Amino acid sequence: MSRAVVDALRARMPGAILDAGEARGDTFVVVRREDWLAAATLLRDDPACRMDHFVDLTCVDWPDREGRFDVVLHLRSSALGHRVRVKTRAGGAEPRVASLAPLFKGADWFEREAFDMYGVVFEGHPDLRRILLFESFNGHPLRKDYPKTARQYPMALREDAPPQPPPFRERR
Repeated sequence: MSRAVVDALRARMPGAILDAGEARGDTFVVVRREDWLAAATLLRDDPACRMDHFVDLTCVDWPDREGRFDVVLHLRSSALGHRVRVKTRAGGAEPRVASLAPLFKGADWFEREAFDMYGVVFEGHPDLRRILLFESFNGHPLRKDYPKTARQYPMALREDAPPQPPPFRERR
């Protein structure tokens, strides 16, 4: 059923789709980064798609691949029952992609989490700042190159707070 969504996207945005298919029973489509927002808008607004249910947004880190970060979006049509996984490559050293928060209100905190954990910048996001970690945290802990033994502690701002270890150290 969800194949119709990919066909509608392919017909209305020729050249935007880099790959499409089925994986583990789910339909997926990979779109160019510059077509990310337009593709999501079409999937939401087109009568053939009607993808009105924002389910999830996350990132995947492929450290050995050029353009190592993928942003992955899951959408569903409550009226038609379609589901689709939409992916785009966000880039490598400084990953960036357009924000979907203006399109789907639920994308706001998911994009903030992806920014916090992976360092993907969502351009046009209304309030892109850390959501899980403290502001002075150094790095992005879900990146595959983040040291798994690293420990960081927030800087104490209160005079009565107990002394803290140094802000960053790697355990041996």
